[in-house]
Amino acid sequence: MNLNKLIFTENACYKAGRKIKVKGIMVHSTGANNPYLKRYVGPDDGKLGKNRYNNHWNQPMDRQVCVHGFIGKLQDGTIATYQTLPWDHRGWHAGGAANNTHTSFEICEDGLSDRSYFDKVYKEATELCAYLCELYHLNPLADGVIIGHYEGHQRGIASNHGDPRHWFSKFEKSMDTFRQDVKRLMGGGVLDPKLPKSEGILYRVRKSWQDKKSQIGAYKVLANAKRKADENSGYFVFDESGNAIYPEKAAAEHSTYTIVSGDSLWRIAARLLGDGRRYPEIKKLNGLTSDIIHAGQKLKIPKAAVSSALKVGDMVKVTASRYATGETVPEWVKERTHKVSQIEKDKVLLGWPDGIASWLPIDGVKKI
Repeated sequence: MNLNKLIFTENACYKAGRKIKVKGIMVHSTGANNPYLKRYVGPDDGKLGKNRYNNHWNQPMDRQVCVHGFIGKLQDGTIATYQTLPWDHRGWHAGGAANNTHTSFEICEDGLSDRSYFDKVYKEATELCAYLCELYHLNPLADGVIIGHYEGHQRGIASNHGDPRHWFSKFEKSMDTFRQDVKRLMGGGVLDPKLPKSEGILYRVRKSWQDKKSQIGAYKVLANAKRKADENSGYFVFDESGNAIYPEKAAAEHSTYTIVSGDSLWRIAARLLGDGRRYPEIKKLNGLTSDIIHAGQKLKIPKAAVSSALKVGDMVKVTASRYATGETVPEWVKERTHKVSQIEKDKVLLGWPDGIASWLPIDGVKKI
C-alpha cells in the first residue's frame, strides 16, 4: 500500500471537528471518468500534479461532502492512497447514519474497461481495509463491517447509490470477494483487542528468531541477556522486532531491503529469492502477521537465498495468466522456457530480441 496523507483542513467537514467510534468501513467509487487523485485531493504536493481547474475538495464547497481517503493515480501514473481526514473523524460520505459509524474512502473511477487499472486500485483498496481493520480491531467478515455504498443503502444507513458494485461486477468481483481478500491479507485472523499489551522491552535469547523453541531466556536488562548468550555457544540476543543485536556476527544471517511503492511480499520474494512463493520466509523472519507492507518500511531478507535471485540471463517459466499490459498469456507461452532480458522494479522482459519480447509481472515467472 502506498499510503500518503493530505488532510482536508479547509473542508467544512474537517472544521466541524466531530469524532466517531469506528465500527466499519464504507467503500465508495467516484462515478466519474477521471482516475487521477488531483481531481479531488489538493493542493499539489509534488506527487499529485496540478489541478488546473482548482476544484479539489480541500477548500470551502457549495455542498457537504468529504471522505476519509482516496485511491487513484498520481501524476506519474502510479497508484496511491491519500488519507484526507483522520480515520475517526465524522465524515460526510454516506448521506445517512453510516456517517456516525463508518470511516470511508473513494476509489477514482476510469472508463470502467481497463483491467490493469482496476486490479491495481482493487489491490490497494483491500490493503487499506486490512490496515484499517487491524488499526481498529475489526473483523472484515463480520456483518456490516466492510460495506459498499449500495449495501449501506440496502441497510437504510446511506443514500441510494450503486457504487462500487457497478464497477466491481465488470471484473468478476463483488463486495463478498473484496471482504474475503481483505481477510486473506490479514492472515486469516484479526487482532484481538482484549489481548494485553506487553509492558517494556524483552530481550530474547535464541539460536535464531524463527526457532522459538530454542529460547533459553527473556530479559528486561540487556546486559543479562548478553551474559546468557555468552554462556551458550550459538545463541544470540534479539529485540522485540526480531533483530539480532548481540553478538554482531548475528547480523550476517540476513540482508536489509527497503520497500518501494508497488512492492508486495510476493514480488520481493520473486526478485530477491528467485521465487515469489517463498514470501512466507520473509514474513516469518520479520515477524509479520499479515501481508500488508508500506513504502519506506525495512525488511530483513535471508542472505542464504540471495544467490537464487532472478537476474538477466536466467531461464524461466511463465506462471502469470496476463502480461504486464493486461493481455492474456497464451498456453504455448507457458509451455516454453524463456530467457530474462531485462528486469525492472515489478516486471521482467522475456525473450528480447529473438523470443516473445514481452513484459510480464516479476511475480509471474519462475526461475528454472
